[in-house]
Amino acid sequence: MKRIIALWRTVAGQDLRLLWFAIRHENRPGWLLPALAVLALFAVEPLNFAVPLLGTIDEFVLLPLILHGIATMLPAHVVDGYARVADKRLRRRA
Repeated sequence: MKRIIALWRTVAGQDLRLLWFAIRHENRPGWLLPALAVLALFAVEPLNFAVPLLGTIDEFVLLPLILHGIATMLPAHVVDGYARVADKRLRRRA
């Protein structure tokens, strides 16, 4: 269970920030919003409530892996823009 929580913390935390930046980016890919909408529907699908064990596996294992897959498919200019913004934030905090 600790490994699953660590997976959520590292993968989902970083990838969610990157995807949030990518959604607001002016040159985001056209497939990004539909992919995230499908992922959101997958996260709240009725099967999660009907079969709790499968729902738990979905939420804690599959969702972070799919989020990471979407984040790795982002174009380089979006990822570079996120890296610049994150670097500026780190410099301000230090």
